[in-house]
Amino acid sequence: MTDYALAVDLGGTKVEAALVDAAGSVLTGSRHRRPTGSSATSEQLAAAVTDAVRDALAALPAGATLRGAGIGSAGPIAGTTGDVSPLNLPAWRSYPLGGLVAETLTSAGLGGLPVTLRMDGICIALAEVWLGAAQGETNVMGMIVSTGVGGGLILGGRVVAGPTGNAGHIGHVAVAGHDDRCACGARGCLEAIASGPRTVAWAREHGFGGTTGEELAAAAAAGDDVARRAVQRSAAAVGRAIASASALVDLDVVAIGGGFSHVSDDYIALVGAAVAEHSDFSFVTKTRVVASGLSGEGPLIGAAALVHRTDLIG
Repeated sequence: MTDYALAVDLGGTKVEAALVDAAGSVLTGSRHRRPTGSSATSEQLAAAVTDAVRDALAALPAGATLRGAGIGSAGPIAGTTGDVSPLNLPAWRSYPLGGLVAETLTSAGLGGLPVTLRMDGICIALAEVWLGAAQGETNVMGMIVSTGVGGGLILGGRVVAGPTGNAGHIGHVAVAGHDDRCACGARGCLEAIASGPRTVAWAREHGFGGTTGEELAAAAAAGDDVARRAVQRSAAAVGRAIASASALVDLDVVAIGGGFSHVSDDYIALVGAAVAEHSDFSFVTKTRVVASGLSGEGPLIGAAALVHRTDLIG
């Protein structure tokens, strides 16, 4: 029978859970979503995670084996303990998300299985190297551009997490020429400039009448000048941050996923152009920027890789 991993993806607007097999395929009918959000209480967030996980586990086929759980979480996280403090979920500070998932497994009669948690950016990088747009590559950054901006590194074919688990968190790298205040307390962070909500906020400050990323995308596609400039501003900031990261760690490929990365058909191309134009250093400008090859399933596949692809984790 098939071996499965329970995959959990926690973000600023939703949590998803699903069963993913050893080939990286999401089991049909096992994918479940619940809302999160910055106004949610700790109890509401815990209930959302528990409900999504229970519904996913209910789809485990008779006779199949569950090998463990992999969790990708928006950052910051706290080492490898399973504790999280997502910036965009203020009700959870040093919250034991790994423990919550382990308790839910136990209540479903599946106690004792390994539970591994890493930043969502690391999960994106794992997914892209395993099955996506960075297959065969060994020096990769995975990125999420969505409610927040996250990142994760695979260097020399191995995940680099750092002592706190937050290595590669590119959303809080400062971008030259910007002074936007970030929710983390700093100024000029990439997330404060380029995330979906902050890009919409910038557009509104300059006369845009919409309130959502979807409305911004539609306006930009229709030729609205402010909306288009907002998209370009976000992409340019992402590209500059990638160029700085590549100057530091010599990246070959950056794979970008997340809802806001689809705000325009040329968003990834705009990011790539900003990298290519950054400097005269070829080891920086040779970095390829590609769209995630896994669409909306990437974060779950990457979380499952924490169980199925331990050879990449270290």
